[in-house]
Amino acid sequence: MEKTTSNLSGNRINIQHHKTKIGELILGSFDDHLCLLDFKYRKMRTTVDNRIKIGLKADFLERNDATLTKTKEQLDEYLSGNRKEFDIPLLMVGTDFQKRVWNALIKIPYGFTSTYLQLAKNINNTKAVRAVASANGANAIALVIPCHRIIESSGDLGGYGGGLTIKKRLLKLEQRNNDLSDNEKYEI
Repeated sequence: MEKTTSNLSGNRINIQHHKTKIGELILGSFDDHLCLLDFKYRKMRTTVDNRIKIGLKADFLERNDATLTKTKEQLDEYLSGNRKEFDIPLLMVGTDFQKRVWNALIKIPYGFTSTYLQLAKNINNTKAVRAVASANGANAIALVIPCHRIIESSGDLGGYGGGLTIKKRLLKLEQRNNDLSDNEKYEI
């Protein structure tokens, strides 16, 4: 579902702001692929935005498009408990290592949690727990790439770009709507 940047053209990343139950989000699409879905007031906002702009050799333009409209609809369905999976084409902008981590995150099922250590095991690099945590924190496509499902091995929540209160709410939402889960940890 992820597209590589080598075939892309243009110099515009369409962006929209979207107010939700969990705060205001910023969404971005490039060449009909979602490349940004993040919290507007995140501490790393400038860092994430610059990585995407530089990686795509493009700039932001406030403009709606079909990808952003579809993303908003699916986000609202997810936050209302009526959607468990997203079917939006993705464009991940980052290093190869980050993309491996983000692709592993996508495989964690709705309603389940995993740990940084398990995520490192899932990408066959058990010594890279800190790097996995860093890649998890650099995720620019929140919710669709479910970095909120990663917790510490101790059971503590760890960090989250939208804040721990929002992370707790997302995990509770998923647990409440998932008959198969009782806050189980997911392992491949």
